[in-house]
Amino acid sequence: MKYPRVTLLVALVAILVGIQLINSLTAGELIHFGIVPRTLSGLIGILLAPFIHGSWDHLFSNLPPLIILSALLLHRTIKFYLVASLFIIVVGGLMVWLVGRNAVHVGASGWIFGLWGLLIAQGFLRRKFADIAIALLVLFYFGAMASGLLPVHQYISTESHIAGALSGILFAWLINKSEKKR
Repeated sequence: MKYPRVTLLVALVAILVGIQLINSLTAGELIHFGIVPRTLSGLIGILLAPFIHGSWDHLFSNLPPLIILSALLLHRTIKFYLVASLFIIVVGGLMVWLVGRNAVHVGASGWIFGLWGLLIAQGFLRRKFADIAIALLVLFYFGAMASGLLPVHQYISTESHIAGALSGILFAWLINKSEKKR
């Protein structure tokens, strides 16, 4: 594998498109595997919801920021990206499951907001040139994402956005604390 980071991003796109194709062919049956707050059956959604989208438009609106923010985080290592993503998905999903409104929450936006929060927080916490440059780039190009933290649309899971951003910031803080101890 000559370009493992590129391969990872291409595989991620292929997985998301494949899942959306299955969801479309089954008339949206995969939506039932989203996060349904405070229900036993909704717990499976913590891991599955980021990969399931309500429509092709939903998927295509999430893909560009997911790929760009993922690529920016991959400036560290693939392992770091995977651990950070898993943390964001699980912790953010658990937050949505605990406090989200009674709805089915699906889509990668919580993950996206988690990457966003992590990349910005890293710039402030690590104070390394690359992290500061990336944080400024993210703030400049994706600063408008902050409006996604406001509950303005009934069918958008603001809870996922907030939980994702908080989990990304928490991950950055925990990693920074751990790195300082070493």
